Amino acid sequence: MPERPIREVIGNQEPFTASADITVDAAARLMKRHRIGALLVIDGGRLAGIFTERDALFRVMAEGRDPAKTRIAEVMTVNPRTISPDRPFGHALHLMYEGEFRHVPVVEDGRALGMVSTRDALEPDLRQFIADLETRTHIGEILG
Repeated sequence: MPERPIREVIGNQEPFTASADITVDAAARLMKRHRIGALLVIDGGRLAGIFTERDALFRVMAEGRDPAKTRIAEVMTVNPRTISPDRPFGHALHLMYEGEFRHVPVVEDGRALGMVSTRDALEPDLRQFIADLETRTHIGEILG
């Protein structure tokens, strides 16, 4: 799994993006609607930053800022670490571990293709766990 190329991990992922001038409120609703923990912030077609649930918590809520008035440009992580889609997924995990963050934008030729996260590392194990549970349930039904 760590040797899989990131391009394979993100597959045909449609990157969730936002403009730097939207409010934290609007960004949070967008993240909730798509069930994601981070947005790629795009300015002029290029990656300007990343806005994460941690940014909302630490830089907005914990600082007493008004999410309806605060623009994500004020609280996003600017110039985030990025990774090429041809790098192995293990490299992204290493970046996340060393940098103590959970999302890495995937960028190629200046264009954001998607995002990998720590959750992506769990996905194969979760699929296997669910398959094992289904097998056990099926066997239990057969045995009665």
